[in-house]
Amino acid sequence: MKKSHIAILIVFLICIPLTLYFGTIAARRSFYLTGTLVIIELLVPFFMAFEGRKPQARELVIIAVLCALGVASRVLVPLPHFKPAFAIILLSGMAFGPESGFMVGAITAFAGNFFMGQGPFTPWQMMAYGAGGMLAGFIFQKKLLPKKPLIMAIFGFVMCVVWIGPLLDCSQIFLMLSEINWAGVAASFAAGLPVNVSQGVCTAIVMFLFGRPILEKLDRVKIKYGMMEDADGI
Repeated sequence: MKKSHIAILIVFLICIPLTLYFGTIAARRSFYLTGTLVIIELLVPFFMAFEGRKPQARELVIIAVLCALGVASRVLVPLPHFKPAFAIILLSGMAFGPESGFMVGAITAFAGNFFMGQGPFTPWQMMAYGAGGMLAGFIFQKKLLPKKPLIMAIFGFVMCVVWIGPLLDCSQIFLMLSEINWAGVAASFAAGLPVNVSQGVCTAIVMFLFGRPILEKLDRVKIKYGMMEDADGI
């Protein structure tokens, strides 16, 4: 396994949960600091993905454009709980790997909330959105699933319902419940299910209609600039 892959797992499984924990029990408006710390933590595996070479500005611009597209798809689409942002995040991970997918997801949540409203939930959104891009990167970079429209659509729906959505629901559990118990946890997940399904349907539609064309464009850029590849091309 690549060093950057190991690093992103350490960040996701250890560093970010600890940051969220201390951010939750800290001062009221600590979510700005918590969100900034999450981004700093993600920079380590992201730059490790370049395998010792210095990233060129044009390579970083592509990631920045994907972040901007993710933010725009959250802010400009007027339909509640029906945003293409998750599709952009998943496609970023599928094209450029888990490190870039995590980065695009986290920044989409953080930057998008400057328009939609920041709050204690922001770092949790950063983790959940980033986790979606990370898992998509691991699965498709290792070719565990083919990049076919129907497969990508089903994958996008499942990711929203069983992975990204439940991670987002965890913010309500830890931030809103005065006492964490099974009844409260079950109620929180049940309340979030319709939202997750709605978002999953939107993601599936976008992935089915636009997933392959977008990936083809991103793959051309990746091949042209040799982005996020090691000697084996993985």
